[in-house]
Amino acid sequence: MTRDTSGTAAQDAPRRLYADPGLPDRVFRGVARGGGGLVLAVMLLVGGFLLYRAWQALSRAGWSFLTTEAWEPDAGRFGIAAVLVGTVLIALVAVAVAVPLAVGGALYISEYAPPRLRRTLISVVDLMAAVPSVVYGLWGLFFFEGKILPTARWIATYLGWIPLLRVDGADPSDPLAPESVYTSSTLVAGVVVALMVAPIACSVMREVFSQAPVGEREGAYALGATRWGMIRSVVLPFGKGGMIGGTMLGLGRALGETIGVYLIISPVFEIQWHVVQSGASSVAALIALRYGEASEFGMSALMAAGLALFLMTLVVNFAASSIVARSRSGAASE
Repeated sequence: MTRDTSGTAAQDAPRRLYADPGLPDRVFRGVARGGGGLVLAVMLLVGGFLLYRAWQALSRAGWSFLTTEAWEPDAGRFGIAAVLVGTVLIALVAVAVAVPLAVGGALYISEYAPPRLRRTLISVVDLMAAVPSVVYGLWGLFFFEGKILPTARWIATYLGWIPLLRVDGADPSDPLAPESVYTSSTLVAGVVVALMVAPIACSVMREVFSQAPVGEREGAYALGATRWGMIRSVVLPFGKGGMIGGTMLGLGRALGETIGVYLIISPVFEIQWHVVQSGASSVAALIALRYGEASEFGMSALMAAGLALFLMTLVVNFAASSIVARSRSGAASE
């Protein structure tokens, strides 16, 4: 406390500091805010357009749109229960296959590969992420599907007691039984989508792993840790957010994959829980399949299916952003 000349007490107040950011900083701030606002505006416009076009179908179907398996819009029986379950199953199979590949590839590139080979592998992974999905779909249709049939038969024979892996109508004891019950399945589509997802997730994880603090790496070595011990105690905990973010980013890509899935699956409009059995479904593939022949009301129903996929993808991406922001690597990258 101090006293002024009149004898009254006056409390000291901290001085307010002000720094003029200058014209370049103000311009950059305005451009950044404008870009962020533009992204939100575009997202809202896309959602609003889908809702507007889908309202005719949604108003007629109501909540049954989420529980009906059939897809007969012109007959008044349509819903996304079957295609939504199929989309989630294909995405889960893709993530289950892609994440171990992505984690292993990212760890090898960032921690084990020699510098010259590391640069080559980074370029190869980036090129794999840029390959069009139709190329993966054609590869899966004409090459991979025939190669995986013996594996699918083995899974159905020895792991068929698991409900998801059971194949109805298959006779594992008959070596001459047709293998058509294993074609165009959720497993085939999920593995093909996994090859599209893995490069993206690997790139994200590699960037995070490479940013692990050097001091903590050297500290782990100083305490006698092996390279794997250092990775387990330093790199993986630091990169947890990046691993989750890369996984969720890949999941978002897998949920919306269209052409690769469309070329492989044999669409069925009933909930198909058996991932090894022939027949699968996907929201994106449904839209690609029925778009050209849809009536005006059928187009509204397709827009409603697209709106559901749009909202589901948004939820996945927002969840990934929230998880990464709370993690150590996510906070360090902000």
